[in-house]
Amino acid sequence: MMNTNASVQSLFRPFAFGNVTLSSRIVMAPMTRQYSPDGVPGPNVVDYYRRRAENEVGLIVTEGTVVPHPDASNQANIPHFFGEAALNGWAKVVAAVHEAGGRIIPQLWHMGAKGNVGEYTEEEVAAIVEAFAQAASEAKRIGFDGIELHGAHGYLIDQFFWEQTNPRTDRYGGDVVKRTRFAVEVIEACRRAVGPEFPIVLRISQWKPTDYSAKLAGTPALLEQFLAPLSAAGVDVFHCSTRRFWEPEFEGSELNLAGWTKKLTGKPTITVGSVGLDGDFTNLFTNGEGAGNAKVDGLIERLEREEFDLVAVGRALLVDPAWASKLRDGRTDELTPFTPEALKTLV
Repeated sequence: MMNTNASVQSLFRPFAFGNVTLSSRIVMAPMTRQYSPDGVPGPNVVDYYRRRAENEVGLIVTEGTVVPHPDASNQANIPHFFGEAALNGWAKVVAAVHEAGGRIIPQLWHMGAKGNVGEYTEEEVAAIVEAFAQAASEAKRIGFDGIELHGAHGYLIDQFFWEQTNPRTDRYGGDVVKRTRFAVEVIEACRRAVGPEFPIVLRISQWKPTDYSAKLAGTPALLEQFLAPLSAAGVDVFHCSTRRFWEPEFEGSELNLAGWTKKLTGKPTITVGSVGLDGDFTNLFTNGEGAGNAKVDGLIERLEREEFDLVAVGRALLVDPAWASKLRDGRTDELTPFTPEALKTLV
């Protein structure tokens, strides 16, 4: 008999956006794994995602998958989102997740391997926009439930966003609004490719791998200016990456980035950042004392206040495919703590 933990039930309510209904508010965050030789996801990748769908994860966002452009990746074994072999591999992933009752979207990724967006001509920019649109079209064709565009963490779209990596003086550079132009064109091209009902998620972050304190927008007013053209271009959901979900985004308000983004755009948001990793991992959701428990209580309270709509979980789900179902059933003593060793295999 199920021993449901009543304190976490907010995480297990359905949620709908676009033409998709999720069975829970828990999202598997995209995490690069590099287990796809020559860019092709195999049976081990199929099983990896299927196990999360079998265990109460409402939405799976795949690891970053590279779009068809020469500079999209400079790392080995990153999965491709082009070519017959890779797309057939992803179709098997989709089928397995759907059979388990889950929903899944690919994260479409251009790493910006050149490292300087000023080196791209406008013709080259147009080709990259088309590469994203082509990948979006393939995602719909093979049965994915939507797409996520990776616009965070210093990769190509984010390189256009950030003034320190975007020196352009043409229509793709300038103030915070002009620096969204590239992303707007990507979003609009993807929307044309997939139609009006197919969900488009955009992942954003203020912080950069080279500067954890960086901010694209230092005030709510600048954040609103930044978000408005992206929202208008066709984003359905914003996936707001922070290092710690409990940290306020601006002084004078407890709202985190997901909270501010929902307030300013009216669009659904996903919060993410160290969920399940603070303090003693195996005691996070018990009634014990400690900062970790308090912070997760805060997560639930924020979700119930509708500050954000979905909660993405990264490393805790990477190490334990049954993390969500254990949480739902109050089996916190069975949770597997994350260690760096977990990165060496797909479980």
